[in-house]
Amino acid sequence: MCKKLFIAATGQHCGKTTISLSLMHLARQRYERVGYIKPLGPKCFEFDGVIVDKDAALMAQVFGLEHEIALMSPLVIGKGATKKFVDGELSREWAMEKVATACRELESRYDLLLIEGAGHGGVGSVIGLNNADMAKLLDAPVVMVAGGGIGNVIDSVRLNLALYEQEGVDVRMLLVNKLLAEKRASSLSYLERYFESKQIRVCGAFDYSPVLADPTLQNVAKLLERPLMGDQNKKMRIIHHFQLGAASSQKVIDNLRESTMLISTSSRDELLVTLSSLYNIPSFHKLIAGMVIPGHAPVSAITQRIIDDSGIPYIRIEQTTAEAFTALSGHVSKISAEDTEKISLITSQAEKVIDFDAIETLLETGAPPAIDKMPLAQAA
Repeated sequence: MCKKLFIAATGQHCGKTTISLSLMHLARQRYERVGYIKPLGPKCFEFDGVIVDKDAALMAQVFGLEHEIALMSPLVIGKGATKKFVDGELSREWAMEKVATACRELESRYDLLLIEGAGHGGVGSVIGLNNADMAKLLDAPVVMVAGGGIGNVIDSVRLNLALYEQEGVDVRMLLVNKLLAEKRASSLSYLERYFESKQIRVCGAFDYSPVLADPTLQNVAKLLERPLMGDQNKKMRIIHHFQLGAASSQKVIDNLRESTMLISTSSRDELLVTLSSLYNIPSFHKLIAGMVIPGHAPVSAITQRIIDDSGIPYIRIEQTTAEAFTALSGHVSKISAEDTEKISLITSQAEKVIDFDAIETLLETGAPPAIDKMPLAQAA
């Protein structure tokens, strides 16, 4: 019988994808056959000619499951799909059948199936299949992922828990992610005391890490939808800080921090030249990750030549400096299959911080039946 685990989250940016990668890695060390499915995909992505969810594509690429991508992402809500559900052109029953059929097939192939939810508990409500509905349909116990803190975790979990309780879904564990290292033990202790009466086990996951949270040069290029120029060998370098080049060149240089990406308008020749000249000096190379050069004015020919000769990574855009800074400062980095260094760090750290024995116990305690033993009408 295939064991199943539903990975839920209290909201965006709490690290659910990181946890899914981690659990997949850990599970493959204990089970011969481990599968993955993201039943509802709100983030469309074309992969090998098939429209699937981005997270499903990521898992397929990382773990060599490309041949099963259609089953791993059976229901993708693309542009206009929500209106079709509201208008009655697409039905909840149709969606349920697609998900259930894919899950049954994967259950027949694997010893353990990880099921990743979408966003917070209410995502999918427009089609009648929010995360709680989905966990009930697939008859899987739930591990809920939350961000760090105490009050914020309690508030967000209680808000989401109501949906699962309404559907009679078993939320068995809370994985607390992005903990502050110096407060880890204290935060987990308080959360354990609070959720003990709810019969939800609390376990710690990753401490907050800029290396995992911050974007790479390639991530920024994709966000700005412009090519990364300069040294392509540095495209996976992680950016820890964004800085506006608004002050004098000397002040900008004096205020550089580790792995900074400077945003300097195309008319600031002296600053662009200074950064390019300093880039290959070892003491500055660790500070200067690259440049974003916004502005409608062209970069002067001599300045452009100095930039190109230096090899400094840069992205040229035509938006204003303010627009560029707003987009970058509000960006939350999402892991891609090309982020090999981040993925390697995640999997190695997962072995140290995630208690997979506790998850094993969760799976063994009252394991739910396979989905083919539950009539679809009953799941509705």
